[in-house]
Amino acid sequence: MTDLTRRQALLLTLASGVPLIAGASRVFAATQKVNVALDWTVNTNHIGLFIARDKGFYREAGLEVDILPYSDTGAGTLVANRVADFGINGTISLFTQKTAGADLKAVYAVVQSETGRVVFNAARSEIKSPKDLDGLTYGGFGSAWENALISTIIRHDGGKGNFETVTLGTSAYEALANGSVDFTLEVSTWEGVEAELKGIKQRSFVYADYGVPDEHTTLISSSQAYLQANPALASAFIQATRRGYQFTVDHPAEAAALLIAANKDALTNPALIEASLKALIDGHYLRAENGVIGTMDPAKMDAIGDYLFKAGILRDADGKVLTQRPDFTKYFVNLNLG
Repeated sequence: MTDLTRRQALLLTLASGVPLIAGASRVFAATQKVNVALDWTVNTNHIGLFIARDKGFYREAGLEVDILPYSDTGAGTLVANRVADFGINGTISLFTQKTAGADLKAVYAVVQSETGRVVFNAARSEIKSPKDLDGLTYGGFGSAWENALISTIIRHDGGKGNFETVTLGTSAYEALANGSVDFTLEVSTWEGVEAELKGIKQRSFVYADYGVPDEHTTLISSSQAYLQANPALASAFIQATRRGYQFTVDHPAEAAALLIAANKDALTNPALIEASLKALIDGHYLRAENGVIGTMDPAKMDAIGDYLFKAGILRDADGKVLTQRPDFTKYFVNLNLG
């Protein structure tokens, strides 16, 4: 097969949404440089990237991968503007940014199901179910998604969905602890684990139990422009990254040690890393109960997209709420072979 024919075949495979065939990552010989932007300060969601780099999986795939630290510019924006080849981002940010015109396409599911939850102090015995949140104060992060999410949960339980919001960002966790707000949202595998280690007693509600579709929560995305120009390279990166997450699940102690060693200045609490990783593995977030790692579920992606559309969260490039449902199959493609 000539280089031109091979390239055409790869492009057609990518466009069809079918995973690339084994060996596609080896159509180039020289080491190729790739960069990937983080969505936050280094945490256990990112562990597969560091394992793939430091265990030599990227090198074996012919790649030299630069992991870009978190910055004030979101990873999705960096990818859409060709500053980064790949980026870690949330499903909600992917859908909202792409709908608004950003060139983004998800290629890997880091997390298989929702890690977020509504959380409140365990001592609040009067809060027995979501409808009891009506009229209380929520410590929030400033997105339209939060209001739709919480309203859905409360109404699904028979409440009105009315609550006060105070935008606090990450200060919401301190505000919750000291009673300044009544409830907030947290990532169970990070803030939830941290609270448990500190001895803070909490109770929570899981979104999917109250009318909100489950989602992958954390994805790796690229741009359509990059994927079309570099199909074999993109496949090689994703397959090596998947090896990193697979190794993490199979060898958590070694993986945690490697992540900490690679980020000594940022990760100063080994107990948090180890406990968070245990929560991710035991909860079947990195590897689903059916053994799936990295693959996005089309039904799950469609369901959360449909929810966002019906909730009026998706807006076009002019900021107008969409009136026509997008084709959500164009928002992602599974490049890995899992």
